[in-house]
Amino acid sequence: MSRLIVGPFNRVEGDLEVALDIADGRVTSAQVNAPLYRGFEQIMQGRDPFDALVIAPRICGICSVSQSAAAASALAAAMGLDMPPNGRLAQNLTLACENLADHFSHFYLFFMPDFAREAYRERSWFSPVQARFKALRGSAAQQALPARADFLHLMGYLAGKWPHTLSVQPGGSAKAVEAAEKARMLAVIHQFRRWLEQTLFGDRLETIAALDSEAALQAWMDARPAGASDFRLFLEIAADLQLHRLGRAADRFMSYGSYPFESSHLFRPGVWQDEWRALDPAEIAEDVSHSLMSGPDAALPPAQGITLPLEEKAGAYSWCKAPRLAGEVVETGALARQLVQGHPLMRDLAAHHGGNVQNRVVARLLEFALVVPAMENWVKALKPGEPFCHHGEMPEDVRSFGLVEAARGSLGHWLHVYRGRIFNYQIIAPTTWNFSPRDGADTPGALEQALVGVPVLPGEDTPVAVQHVVRSFDPCMVCTVH
Repeated sequence: MSRLIVGPFNRVEGDLEVALDIADGRVTSAQVNAPLYRGFEQIMQGRDPFDALVIAPRICGICSVSQSAAAASALAAAMGLDMPPNGRLAQNLTLACENLADHFSHFYLFFMPDFAREAYRERSWFSPVQARFKALRGSAAQQALPARADFLHLMGYLAGKWPHTLSVQPGGSAKAVEAAEKARMLAVIHQFRRWLEQTLFGDRLETIAALDSEAALQAWMDARPAGASDFRLFLEIAADLQLHRLGRAADRFMSYGSYPFESSHLFRPGVWQDEWRALDPAEIAEDVSHSLMSGPDAALPPAQGITLPLEEKAGAYSWCKAPRLAGEVVETGALARQLVQGHPLMRDLAAHHGGNVQNRVVARLLEFALVVPAMENWVKALKPGEPFCHHGEMPEDVRSFGLVEAARGSLGHWLHVYRGRIFNYQIIAPTTWNFSPRDGADTPGALEQALVGVPVLPGEDTPVAVQHVVRSFDPCMVCTVH
């Protein structure tokens, strides 16, 4: 048996290191290390509760709206504050814009360039993939970056700026949308829809959203020539490399629910493991037995959580804590959202192959087809001239939490206000769930499980299959170590 240390990873947000034990050309065990401590939870302590709206978004520069939304939700719960319909619609649009921009960047800039590596030169699809996706040179980035920038103009109408917008408030949105802006926003979304339909999918979003089984997805692929679209090209690569057999973890999935409006969500909350069950946030606890943190041996609920770094600690190997749901490892992200929601395509793919590299990417791309039409409807439902935000008073002593779905999965903020100041603030980010270290029972986290069995070819110092698995989760390590 040999040990290989892989890292730092390129095309990953933040610092990541993975230690792999290898025998007979395959990974037998993995330890995932988030090597940079940042300490935002400590920065929050002693501050005015509303400072969270300024500080939390700066945890990350690519998913700052998600952090804003979670902080605002926790503050709203503390104040018992609801929001007007316009405020909810504006928040949904702002978060959806960021989430889809993240999905877009992941596919075009982070994930697909790996298939343009020399290791795949003998594959039949290599030449078109290299021309399309080779880092810094491929045509995809040259086209995708302007399309992403145009789509993010939506943030100007909704939030004034991005990242680190201050428009997301506990009671809605501080930026009211005017009638003329509605038309401009629809134009931006329609332009993005055209790009997706012409380039990413080569088909209408409604057709992609209606795919309901593995057989239907295969038939869709077979009916189109190679190179018909970027999605078609990905499916060809995935079939050839059998990405549906790579990167399977615990097959236990969780979602906090996405884009609430009135009494429902676009994507409902819950837990999926062969069947749906309701999510109970009281079942969430964090273990620090293998984290570079001081704390008790027993896992603590986030509301009682402690964030005290401890650089020298026997058996610990990551600044990331180990969150668990009812003591179990869960995976979170687009695949989890769609399994919890019950999308028939993802349910069928998971029934055959569980969670894996292919299914995580398909679920992420499927969300374009599901969310963009919803965004069009949300813009149309806005009513200029009516309230966009409600206001309230913060109690002197209160505990609350806010749960949202970021692009990468379930994000939670837990707030304790004492004598008008933040006494404790705890955050569990999506990659904290997915890239956690082992817990007190020595159970590996989701990525650590997903890496077991991954092939390592002779001479590889950064195994390409390992990189596919890591990037299939779209990690954000700066949020992980917040």
